[in-house]
Amino acid sequence: MLTMERKKVDLLEDIADYAKDGRLTEPSDGKRYEWRKMIEAVKTLGRPLTDEEAEQYRIK
Repeated sequence: MLTMERKKVDLLEDIADYAKDGRLTEPSDGKRYEWRKMIEAVKTLGRPLTDEEAEQYRIK
């Protein structure tokens, strides 16, 4: 049990080193997408979309 607790502490310390401003993701670029349609396309293709393919789902 002590090993599991130590691993949790190590993980939290690693995150704290990199997340200086509290964000765990990059700031938004303001682009909006039709996520449900994109997810369906990924399921159908069986792979992530390329940037060009993802652009087709962008809300303009």
